[in-house]
Amino acid sequence: MSDIAPNRFAQVALDVPMAHLGASLFDYSIAAAFAGVVAVGSWVVVPWGQGRRVGVVAGLSDHCEIDAARVKPLLAVLEDAPLLPASWLELARFCADYYHRGIGEVTLPAIPKLLRTPPSARPRGSAFARARERFAPPASARAASVPPELNEAQRSALDALRAADGFAVFLLHGITGSGKTEVYLHWLDEVLARDARCQVLLLVPEIALTPQLAAQVAARFPAHSVAVLHSDLADSDRAAHWLAAVEGRARVVIGTRLAVLAPLPALAAIVVDEEHDASYKQQEGVRYSARDLAIVAASQRKVPIALGSATPSLESWHAARRGRYRLLALPERVGGAQLPTLERVDLRGRKLRHELAPESIEAIGAALARGEQALVFINRRGYAPVLACESCGWLSRCSDCSAYRVLHRVGAARPARYRLVCHHCSAEQPVPRACPDCGNVDLTALGRGTQRLEEGLAELFPGHRIARLDRDVARTRGAAQKVIDAAHAGDVDILVGTQMLAKGHDFRRLTLVVAVDSDGGLFSSDFRAPERMFATLMQVAGRAGREPQRGEAAQRLGRVIVQTRFPDHPLFEYLARHDYAGFADAQLAERREVGLPPYRFQVLLRAEAVTQAEALAFLAQARALGESLLPSATPAGLARASADSLRDGAVALLDPVPMAMSRLAGRERAQLLIEASARPPLHAFLRAWLDGLRELRSQVRWQLDVDPLEI
Repeated sequence: MSDIAPNRFAQVALDVPMAHLGASLFDYSIAAAFAGVVAVGSWVVVPWGQGRRVGVVAGLSDHCEIDAARVKPLLAVLEDAPLLPASWLELARFCADYYHRGIGEVTLPAIPKLLRTPPSARPRGSAFARARERFAPPASARAASVPPELNEAQRSALDALRAADGFAVFLLHGITGSGKTEVYLHWLDEVLARDARCQVLLLVPEIALTPQLAAQVAARFPAHSVAVLHSDLADSDRAAHWLAAVEGRARVVIGTRLAVLAPLPALAAIVVDEEHDASYKQQEGVRYSARDLAIVAASQRKVPIALGSATPSLESWHAARRGRYRLLALPERVGGAQLPTLERVDLRGRKLRHELAPESIEAIGAALARGEQALVFINRRGYAPVLACESCGWLSRCSDCSAYRVLHRVGAARPARYRLVCHHCSAEQPVPRACPDCGNVDLTALGRGTQRLEEGLAELFPGHRIARLDRDVARTRGAAQKVIDAAHAGDVDILVGTQMLAKGHDFRRLTLVVAVDSDGGLFSSDFRAPERMFATLMQVAGRAGREPQRGEAAQRLGRVIVQTRFPDHPLFEYLARHDYAGFADAQLAERREVGLPPYRFQVLLRAEAVTQAEALAFLAQARALGESLLPSATPAGLARASADSLRDGAVALLDPVPMAMSRLAGRERAQLLIEASARPPLHAFLRAWLDGLRELRSQVRWQLDVDPLEI
C-alpha cells in the first residue's frame, strides 16, 4: 500500500445502472502519483470488471466504508480534460436524486462518446486535443444582421427580461408569428454585452430547428462563437462543440434536450423555446425533463430563464396563473400579419379523394394558382397504417409488439417497392405476395400515411413541387434541412408531413394549412391527449399567413382547414378563436376536479418480462411492499420511510395493469402508478421503496419514470 496516498479515496461517477445496484458512486484509491492531480471534477480511468471505464470524480474522502485493501486504484487521470465545474455536479446530484438514478447514469451519457472512451481504445493522440482543433462555429449564410425594431408588446417583454436580477422564471406566451425569437435574441445580446466571459443557453425541441436558428444567431452575434449540441452531429463535431462550450470558448450554446447537461462555466441566461414540447422529456435511460432541469439549473446558478411557447404546457400555465412564473404576453403577430382563419370541414358522409375533402382540394389549387405554398398535415408517417386481407380479415400485426406493422414505400424507384415496418420495435419484413392465412393475393392498404398522401397530392396536382418531411426523411443526415431550405427558397409548392413541420418554421409564402386527420386526441384514454392535440393543431395552423400583407395581398389572409368528424367539439371552438387561455383554463379546471397533474404528482413503475403474468406478479409484490411503507402500515415500515414526511393519505399506489402497448420487442410490459399530493412525501416514499425493490428476486426488468408524460 506504500504507493497509495494515505487515506485518500475518490468517489467516481460511472455510467452503470446504479438504480438496481443501490449505489450512486464508486470508491477508488488514489495512488501517490495522482495525489496532487485528482480533484472533484477530474476525469479518471478506472477498472470495471474485466475492462476500463472513464468516470468523473464527484467527491474525495479520507476514509472508505469497505476494507481499504479491497479498494481498486485509479488507473489514470486525463490531465488534458477540462475540470468539470462544481455547478455541473450540483445539477447532476439534483437530477440523480429527483429521478432516483446514479449520478453517472445522469451525466456520462450527455458527454460525447469520443471524450469518454478509455485512452487505450482511442486512435493515437488526445481526443481532447483533436476536438479543440476541430471546433468550427456555424457560419452565417448572410452578413451580420441588423436587429429589427420591436413592437410595443415585444419591448414590454424585453424590459421585463432585462430587469431580472438573479433567478426568475418568465413564461413568454406569444401567439404564432408574434416574434418570440426576436425577444430572445435582443435579450441575449444584452446579456452577452454585460460580461465578456458569460455564456447563454438556448434549447429547442427538435434537431431540425437547430441549423436555421444557429445561422440566425451567427448572423446576429458575429463576434461570439456558437456551439451546437444534438445527437445527430458526427461524433467528432459533437465532441468539438461540447468541449468549446465546456471551456467557455463558445459563448452561445444551442441544442436539444441533452444540451441542458452541458457544463457551462459562465452561464448567465437560459431560453427554452417551444417549452411545451414533449421532446424535452427523455424517453430512454434516465427519463429526465430538460425543461424542468433547465429551471433547476437557473435556480442553482441564480440566473433568469425564459420559457417560450404559443401553447404552453398546462404545468407552466398553472405556475404562471399562481404567480410562480411571470407571464409575458405577445398577443399580436409582428408587422401587422393577421392570424389565419380556421374552417372546419365535416367529414361525416363525405366522399374523399386521397383523404382530402373537395373543399380542401379546391383550397390547395387556389393557393397554388396564386403562387403560394400549402402545407398538408397528417400525423402518421409511412404509406398506410396497416395492410389487410379483405377475404379473411388478416392484418399486418407485428409479431413482437401489440401494434401493426406499417406499410412503407422504399425509395423512389418505379415500380415502387414496399416493406412492412413496426414503428415501435423497428422490425421489418417484406410485403407478403399473398395473405399468410388464406392465400388471397389481393391485399389492401388501409388508411394513409405521409408517403401515400404525398403520392395522392402528386396525382391531384401534377407538375407541382411536393416535399415530404417526417421521421423517415429526417433519418438521413441533412435531409430534413434540405426540405426546409427548399421550402424557404420557394422551391416547394406543397409541403406534406407530420408535426415536425409544426414547430418554429417561418415559411413566408405559406398561406394554407390543411389538417387531414384531426380527431385522434379527442376521445383518448390518455388525459394529456387533448392538450397535445390542441398544441399540435394550433402550432401547425400558425405556419399559415406569417408574411405581413399589404395592398391587394392584404385580402389573402392565412387559411386553415381542419377536417373532422366532430366539428362541434369544444376543442375546435377554442382553436377557431385562437383562444389558448380559455382552453388551458378549462383543461385545468377538469384536472383539478379529478385530481390529475399539475394538482397531483405521479410516478410510474414500469416492468417488462417474458410473460405478462410475470410482470404483473412483480408489480403486485412491489405494491404490497409499498403499502407496507405508508403511515398506516406497521411501525417497522414507518421506520424505513420517514414518518414526518409521509403524511397519511399523501401517497397512493394504484393497481398494476398492462401497458397500453402491452408487448414491445418480444417483451410483455405492465405498469404501476404512484400518486401523491405533494413532492416531498412522494420522493421520501420512493427512496425507501427502492431499497426494498432492489431486494426482490426477479428476472423482471423495471424502471421508474418520475413525472411521466405517457401512461
